[in-house]
Amino acid sequence: MNQSVRVRFAPSPTGPFHIGGARSALFNWLFARHSKGQFLIRIEDTDLQRSSRESEENIKNSLRWLGLDWDEGIDVGGSHGPYRQTERLDIYHQAVQKLIDEGKAYYCYCTEEEIEQDRKKQLAEGKTPVYNGHCRHLTEEQIQKYRAEGRKPVVRLRVPSGIPIEFDDMVRGHVTFDSSGVGDFIIVKSDGIPVYNFAVVVDDASMEITHVIRAEEHLSNTPRQIMIYRALGYDIPVFGHISLILGEDHKKMSKRHGATSVEEYKRMGYLPDAVVNYLALLGWSPKDEQEIFSRDELIREFSMDRVSSNDAVFDIEKLNWINFHYMKELSPGALLDLTLPFIVQAGYVSEPISNEKRKWLERAVWCVRDHLYYGAQAAENIDVFFRDVPEVTEEELLQMMHEESSPVILRAFADAVRGMDSFDEDSIKTVFKGVMKAAGIKGKYAFMPVRIALTGSMHGPDMYCLITLLGKEKVLDRLEKGLRLCSR
Repeated sequence: MNQSVRVRFAPSPTGPFHIGGARSALFNWLFARHSKGQFLIRIEDTDLQRSSRESEENIKNSLRWLGLDWDEGIDVGGSHGPYRQTERLDIYHQAVQKLIDEGKAYYCYCTEEEIEQDRKKQLAEGKTPVYNGHCRHLTEEQIQKYRAEGRKPVVRLRVPSGIPIEFDDMVRGHVTFDSSGVGDFIIVKSDGIPVYNFAVVVDDASMEITHVIRAEEHLSNTPRQIMIYRALGYDIPVFGHISLILGEDHKKMSKRHGATSVEEYKRMGYLPDAVVNYLALLGWSPKDEQEIFSRDELIREFSMDRVSSNDAVFDIEKLNWINFHYMKELSPGALLDLTLPFIVQAGYVSEPISNEKRKWLERAVWCVRDHLYYGAQAAENIDVFFRDVPEVTEEELLQMMHEESSPVILRAFADAVRGMDSFDEDSIKTVFKGVMKAAGIKGKYAFMPVRIALTGSMHGPDMYCLITLLGKEKVLDRLEKGLRLCSR
């Protein structure tokens, strides 16, 4: 076997690219980059009814968005193609014919009804259902009879019974299966299309894959695949089966847990570096307590011996915390680029945007950035600059506005604002502190009435930034409305 590490990610294009698939792709990518090996992408599209080019494009676009570049495979090319299974049927047929010629595989004419009847019989007898070998030694006369009946055969692999099927898994250690529980299984369906287990072995062997890193749900496929490797005389790669990603209720992740596809996180305004950072921590444990990793750090630190066999639980709050960190590292311009589509979608601005408006928006988004865990939240946080103050009905807010000091601070601040020539943050801060000192009002009894008057809430962006961006006219209008609320 080629000693240079060669790994692959081989998705089926049957729907949106799942976050679990992205984690599998990432672990393969990190392993290849850490080992200075090759990362390959191929498409497993033999499920003709469910596969689509649209899904294939979604997978490739998602991988590119995550920054998981590949050295060989679909779109990139290489010397081991083609890289789409439906374009490799001749290769599979040659391998199948080799097995049939050597007596290692055979045509099976049993109908589904016959197979099901025998399965029920075995279950009733307390046995593990496996194929009973009826077609293992058919005579030519029997074969002609079945053909005359119009039966279309499948191809089954001859599996020796009572032998151990063993391998050392990078994640799960030494694993053993008994071939008696496998039976002669189908490798080619009656329509001539190879089953997954057969095609994947031929592909991995012909593409010189050295390590197969995939989800644990494929663990049960491994003994069948090892039997195919042996029958074809191929070198067997090193396997590593990583845990499933579960929702917070420890059930398989699904729509009820929130977004499940990479595309959804992209549409919500998450940053690809943050998603990669978070996915790397789902099942892999770094040597110390570090949680924020650059890509170079992930490549340097990643190793399969620190990948846990325990199920990984998807924690959206942890993802949000990591994404929040990455968003805080963005420049004002980059933060606006990320959030602008959501601001436009909310109807607050329309494109094209003038340079003056863009500069104002940069400041506005920067003003609310401490409240943004992902891009889509910009619309609900920046609305304070565009909408009228909602009617205040919460008892806690009304109680604050009815404090004896509230109209005093609002009136004094409004009078001070009217007299201001410059209207920048420093000037506003100086003026407000002067108003507080003159009125003898401190803390929340000074800040909260002004904030409630300006936003209709006790929470929101930095007050001096808010006031600057609202502008003198709008600030005075809201302060006057606040004063009327105090007198109700």
